[in-house]
Amino acid sequence: MASVKKRPDGQWRARYRDAANKEHARHFSRKVDAQRWLDEVTTSIVTGQYVDPRAGNITFKAFFYEWSARQVWTAGTLDAATRAVLSTTFKDLPLAKIAPEHVEQWVKEMTLPASTRKEGLAVSTQKMRLAYVKMTFAAAVRGRRIAVDPSADVKIKAKKKRADSDELEIPTSEQIAAVLEAADVMFRPFIAVCAFAGLRLGEAAGLQVGDVDFLRRTIKVRRQVQGDTNSTAVLVPPKADSTRTIYVPEELTTMLAKHVEEVGTRGEERFLFSNGGHLFNRNSAGHYWREAAKAAGLKGFTLHSLRHYFASGLIRAGCDVVTVQRAMGHSQPSITLDVYSSLWPKAEDRTRSAAAAMMAEVLAPADSVRTRGASAP
Repeated sequence: MASVKKRPDGQWRARYRDAANKEHARHFSRKVDAQRWLDEVTTSIVTGQYVDPRAGNITFKAFFYEWSARQVWTAGTLDAATRAVLSTTFKDLPLAKIAPEHVEQWVKEMTLPASTRKEGLAVSTQKMRLAYVKMTFAAAVRGRRIAVDPSADVKIKAKKKRADSDELEIPTSEQIAAVLEAADVMFRPFIAVCAFAGLRLGEAAGLQVGDVDFLRRTIKVRRQVQGDTNSTAVLVPPKADSTRTIYVPEELTTMLAKHVEEVGTRGEERFLFSNGGHLFNRNSAGHYWREAAKAAGLKGFTLHSLRHYFASGLIRAGCDVVTVQRAMGHSQPSITLDVYSSLWPKAEDRTRSAAAAMMAEVLAPADSVRTRGASAP
């Protein structure tokens, strides 16, 4: 039931009842505007896109808490999603009041310095946070809280890099050697499995003696530690499709065997690494890394930089995309290419090398003949 009637004050009152028999009304100065609004509402009902205007009164933050409580997420995923939502500048606005410009302004602020940081967030962090925000808005649309996703057309623009700059900051072999030398003895093998097996911080923290095959020289990634502190650290499965077997050098398994012998293991599960009886977590492992990096004179690198070092070494050795993908534990080769495509030889490099090889084949015999001729009596 819908109608448009003129009120005694001269305003035009448009009203309708929804499927739940709730009445909704708005007032307009002109009859044509009232009728247009009513037609739009009627169309949305017919097409199945109708949203109760009151459904969007819940704030963005409150809706996220309500929706995320129903998701089957790991603690790490929930933590990352919560950080993203609480970082928004519109978290306390009702869903129905959030417009694309609110999301755009928040994205811009992520690129700027703030009270807690000297510069904008890394592009990868910006993309991750926007992804969680988009997931929340998409859930609100599916749940008929809002009709349109205000973040739909918002994207993160990567900074343009100079032609002579590298996308990734990768430590050199000399720097890796220096930080290993400077590291605490019990933390040195932790650094080694990140640099020479490509393990993530949490994967290295979750290693047990049984994950290392000292004879076949392999390491199996079966679990990871998530959490920032001793009280919040928990053991969870690896990231999606990250369970893997890594083929490692004998020098690494020898280093781990020596670590087990001289430093020992933790608990009945025989975890390889521990810090005062606790498994390493993001904060404690980060602390030991920063101490070693400072002593070695390294700046701007994290434990994750060692993972990039490992990938770059595989690529330099001629490993193909799929091989690197499996070693790194990426779910798709496209992810590997997104991160490391700049490290593979470009088409012009391969063309130049091929042409050089052809010239060597053609010119070497001629040079040889000329040399023999010149030396003849």
